[in-house]
Amino acid sequence: MLKPSYPIRTDRLILRPFTPGDLDAVYAMQSLPEVTRYLYWEPRDREQAREALETKITQVALLDEGQALSLAVEIADTGEVIGDGLLFWHSRTHRAGEIGYVLHPGHHGKGYATEVGRALLELGFDGLGLHRITGRLDARNTASARVLQRLGMRREAHLVQNEWVKGEWTDELIYAILHHEWRNRR
Repeated sequence: MLKPSYPIRTDRLILRPFTPGDLDAVYAMQSLPEVTRYLYWEPRDREQAREALETKITQVALLDEGQALSLAVEIADTGEVIGDGLLFWHSRTHRAGEIGYVLHPGHHGKGYATEVGRALLELGFDGLGLHRITGRLDARNTASARVLQRLGMRREAHLVQNEWVKGEWTDELIYAILHHEWRNRR
């Protein structure tokens, strides 16, 4: 079980639960084709973004396997919400989880995704006691693959045409890191 103490601070960011006041930021991000290009859904209109936000608002703790933690990513100096970070708890028995992140493209290339990923790995390993954390991505998303590599995750699988997404077969990459590997990197 994981009920984080909020806000979670990194060097430059604040990770916190989403609030209804985050709708403009969520819509600004989720409405962009370049954001949704490698995700399962198409760009969202404002109402769809509101519905997604309503779900995110409820994802503030991991009480059992099968749940997700969804955190707003805010620049500490400005208060601007630039994305979200996700931690999924897949299995209690296998102590397995997964991380994910989505950032507004106006903030790509600044190391924010790596900073978010590091915080999510800490939550998963130190907060939830996970043994193994994965990151899954569309194989064409080379920028996200580099983030996972910077976090010390190794590429374990390249699944060829394993999913039908947005009218085409897509390849998926799976990266992973074990708790002892994470601990030894720090």
